[in-house]
Amino acid sequence: MTVEIYRDAWGVPHLRADDALELAHAQGLATAHDRAWQLEVERHRARGTSAAFLGADALGWDRFARQARLDDTARRCFTTLERRDPETAAWVRAYVDGVNRGLPEGARRAPEFTTVGLAPGRWEPWTPLGVWLATHVLFAGFPAKLWREEVVRHLGPDAVGLFATDGPGTSGSNGWLVTGERTATGGPVVAGDPHRYIEAPGVYQQIRLACPEFDVVGLAVPGVPGIAHFGHTGTVAWAITNAMADYQDLYRERLRRTGHGDRVEALGPDGAWHPASRHTEIIEVADGDPVEVEVVETDRGPVVVDGDFTGRDADPDPDGVPNGGGPAGPLSLRHPPRVSEDLGFSSLLPLLRARRVADVDRAFDDWAEPVNVVQAADTEGGLLHRVAGRVPVRSEDNRTRIVDAWEPGHEWRGWYAPMPRGTVDDGIAVMANQRGPATPFGVEFAPPHRATRLRALLGTRRDWSAADMAALHMDTHLASAAPLLDHLAALDGLTPEAVSLRDRLLHWDRHMTADSMEAAAYAAVRGAVVRRLAAHPALARLTEPPLYPEVFRPWLALVPRVAFALESLLRAEELYGIDRAEVVRAAVEEVAGDPPRGTWGDTHRLAPWRALPDPSYDEREPGLSGDHDCVLCTSAVPGLTDRAARGPAARYVWDVTRRENSLWVVPFGASGVPDSAHHRDQLPVWVRGDLVPVVTDWSRLTKEEPTKEELVRNDGKEGRTMTSEPYAESREAVHEQVVDGLGTVRVLRVDPDADLDVLHAWVTAERARFWGMGGFGREQVLETYRHLDSLDTHHAFLAVLDGRPAALFQTYEPTADRVGECYEVEPGDIGVHLLIGPAGEGDERPGYSSALLTAFTVYVLGVLERSRVVVEPDTRNEKAIVRLTRQGFVLGPPVVLPEIDLPEVHLPAKKAQLAFLTREAAGF
Repeated sequence: MTVEIYRDAWGVPHLRADDALELAHAQGLATAHDRAWQLEVERHRARGTSAAFLGADALGWDRFARQARLDDTARRCFTTLERRDPETAAWVRAYVDGVNRGLPEGARRAPEFTTVGLAPGRWEPWTPLGVWLATHVLFAGFPAKLWREEVVRHLGPDAVGLFATDGPGTSGSNGWLVTGERTATGGPVVAGDPHRYIEAPGVYQQIRLACPEFDVVGLAVPGVPGIAHFGHTGTVAWAITNAMADYQDLYRERLRRTGHGDRVEALGPDGAWHPASRHTEIIEVADGDPVEVEVVETDRGPVVVDGDFTGRDADPDPDGVPNGGGPAGPLSLRHPPRVSEDLGFSSLLPLLRARRVADVDRAFDDWAEPVNVVQAADTEGGLLHRVAGRVPVRSEDNRTRIVDAWEPGHEWRGWYAPMPRGTVDDGIAVMANQRGPATPFGVEFAPPHRATRLRALLGTRRDWSAADMAALHMDTHLASAAPLLDHLAALDGLTPEAVSLRDRLLHWDRHMTADSMEAAAYAAVRGAVVRRLAAHPALARLTEPPLYPEVFRPWLALVPRVAFALESLLRAEELYGIDRAEVVRAAVEEVAGDPPRGTWGDTHRLAPWRALPDPSYDEREPGLSGDHDCVLCTSAVPGLTDRAARGPAARYVWDVTRRENSLWVVPFGASGVPDSAHHRDQLPVWVRGDLVPVVTDWSRLTKEEPTKEELVRNDGKEGRTMTSEPYAESREAVHEQVVDGLGTVRVLRVDPDADLDVLHAWVTAERARFWGMGGFGREQVLETYRHLDSLDTHHAFLAVLDGRPAALFQTYEPTADRVGECYEVEPGDIGVHLLIGPAGEGDERPGYSSALLTAFTVYVLGVLERSRVVVEPDTRNEKAIVRLTRQGFVLGPPVVLPEIDLPEVHLPAKKAQLAFLTREAAGF
């Protein structure tokens, strides 16, 4: 069938198909059309390859992604999913197939690809899991343990509670459930707003997914199939907030090198040294030199903070002093997906199929990452308020600090189950990251102000409607202002200007509205207090954070820590001898001498994250109401900036019994394409606090005409196929062969210009890292293959399997190649490189790669009549080496190929494994 894609007036995709697989495919296709640039940025971030086109600013993240082994974890989790839940695995594959089908068209629409010279790559079946993991791996805030370590080291353990916050740029999600006894319709309402870093395009995608099994509206994460966090199936609706649980551990490791330094051992809790895995990876950096990263993993987990190793045969330091890497030494990260090899994707299909609260409850039993508080209600009166996710059972020390890997007692001992449940009291349940049902699992929670304010407002009425909830989303009361205002009230001896400012603030209504001059004045005084406290000698030892990796530094910066802990710092009985009254006095005099000239919204402006900064937008982003402890949680960093980088990444109101009355909004729009009318059309609505309707009537939607990328369903045996013609059908083949169990293979000479899309996507993919061209731009790839095409000694071929590109095959004369310097070349030798293309449906069956290799072997030994094939895969490419030995290749010695320079290309030195296949061994 042809999938139907509809759009509402705001460009939101409404997708309809005959079954769940077709629908997943359509979701991937539509998302690729709308969000191609965003998808590719997220794919590269999950793989740790974003610096190759974003530059050095992305290097810190890429280093973390490589060392934390995010892509490898995603791959393992998908393998587990295939084994345990093949239906969901096939559904994820269908989504990925849709993304791959839609990316070329999506990339043509997105100018960012041209700006950075990037071609869309190939999504693997596990890529959605990698996107999910990369998006959420820092949600539990394990870097806060680095901060606590510093606070204890410099100020003592009692200081930890003074600085307790929910993150480096505190902000929090709101969620509330109101039962029918408090609504005008007599049916429940579920509402809220996830607060995250605001990204452009947005991290949430409004979407509708409909097939005979289900019809669901909700907020999806681009790059991930289904609707995970916020959805309405027509009879049941659910939503989540972050539970603030601690479920990730940092271990201080003792490591030593053995052999020639290329092997690593880690000291375990049994007192013995155990092998750790180790390899190096190269991060390509646009306009910069490549960076080599050492990746080490112990029995606890990947080492995410480097440190010096002990000597080859050294014993651990008897005094227990950590080895290098700043005060903490090498640190490994242990987190549930790496341990369980499960990201909880088995929840996603059951959520779409849910009809009642009990179905949602069962679906969330399989939830893993991140740990959330779930609220749900159905049309039959069912209610749900529970924690969902995977939290390990381990010692209390693990939760609060960095623990020593070599000490017993820090092992994980299974998972907590069942998860705690909350209550719905007097028809109201509120979660805003405060202490609640997840309290046993957490260390630091958000202050109670947002939750208290929401409960108080909801308790004033028993006739709430869905439309009324927009006012709650926009509430700007700042309860956390009280301690500073109390200090102001107690001051005397101020200058007349300071007295006037103080009196204005004491009569202020404590609402952080964009048009308020008093809110601007309060923020200015607060910022001055924060800066003065952070500069005080009593806290000076925390001013310079240790040299931890860049990605962790926001958790270690003193000014933000003081800013978000200001309430407790001002209320503490004693603060290390700091005269807080004098600090506040100096701050109010400072601001009185140079008061802000405008309103809060003049400086409290939206500052979204963009992969590519865009000054044309940055200079005209709107002013905002709200603050970090308001229900309207638009979070700046007092003392540093009033610009708001975090805030409501979406707002939603689910009318459970009348879905057509539901409402939602996102910060920008449904499309990530700058030229689209729906790129930023929701921004004014979002800023003023309005919502747009959730459309459920298909007759009110506009059907989107299919493009050439639209898919058709074949006879069920071949799966999905494009409507376009077979690849390069008119080009003459140098060899054609029917391979049993595979199909017809046509071997074509590479045409560098005509084949550029295929070549660039393949050779720059992470799976082709041993090919040595990761991070190459399109022009570099084109020049490389034009150069190759000009040589008599080197040739490139493309294998087309049943009309689809399947592999890249290159031959060379060993005497004209660097490999010829490393072994004794014999007459009749021919060198070969082989890159198997990304697998399509059915192409991951056993023997697929070997069957393709057979076709090339027949060509070089049979057609070209060569006597021996030589190959030289990277010694780290174990899969390729195993495949070659199975094919009859005999391994020779490992060699080091020297570095060489070609036009536009530098090939670094490479440690290679020689292997040889003779005509006799191949059966000729």
